[in-house]
Amino acid sequence: MPAKDVRIHAVVNQKGGVAKTTTAVNLAAALAATGRRSLLVDLDPQGNASTGLGVGPDRRRMGAWDLMLAGAGVGDAALGTAIAGFDLVPATERLFGAELELAGASSRETRLRKALRDAGGLYDYVLIDCPPSLGLLTVNALTAAGRVLVPLQAEFLALEGLVLLKQTVEAVRGALNPNLVYAGILLTMSDRRNRLAAEVEADVRGHPEFGRLVYDTVIPRNVRVSEAPSHGKPVIVYDMKASGSQAYIRFAGEFLRREEGAT
Repeated sequence: MPAKDVRIHAVVNQKGGVAKTTTAVNLAAALAATGRRSLLVDLDPQGNASTGLGVGPDRRRMGAWDLMLAGAGVGDAALGTAIAGFDLVPATERLFGAELELAGASSRETRLRKALRDAGGLYDYVLIDCPPSLGLLTVNALTAAGRVLVPLQAEFLALEGLVLLKQTVEAVRGALNPNLVYAGILLTMSDRRNRLAAEVEADVRGHPEFGRLVYDTVIPRNVRVSEAPSHGKPVIVYDMKASGSQAYIRFAGEFLRREEGAT
């Protein structure tokens, strides 16, 4: 059954190229497939989540910028996708200037939280696809969210990146959002035939602080995952039998078990 109250997750990693957007898109799609109403907020000015769902610039009349800086409501800015129960608040070109505009705005860190207050009557899950940085857009996402989902590529210096993200999360928790917690860490783009990837995975899972947060599911490197955005579809729709699709489907099940105790 769908969740009774909206659960807002910020999908965050300050490093680009770690399958953050791919994870946000496919998790939102998989949640909708289980009957949960999901909303993806594309908060990355590059707009890759919007493009990857086949929403071109001509359809982006309103978006995340309007939520934070024009007083728009979720119902105004959200667009339907090809998947029933899965909506998108796209990224428009104006989002490129949002950091500067927010810097001089009142309540600059809480704009997105206020805009998402009415999402509970519309959705069970809201996923916020954050930009690959720890600026004001990401701070807005962390202030609005209840939980942080971290896609992490099994590569050199992965743990150092987690430490930096932890500092930001703790700062937001201390000043703006005391209820913010981690949902978990998802290992992505993994090639377990690669010795370094295997060693990094072992290090992350064995870390005294982060290890308990790591999901059992690991997303492998898979060419179909890379192809799907160019076709405007989540990979679980583009090719459900691909290894990447099957991994994201397993991850969605694990995610729900943690979130809802679903079986």
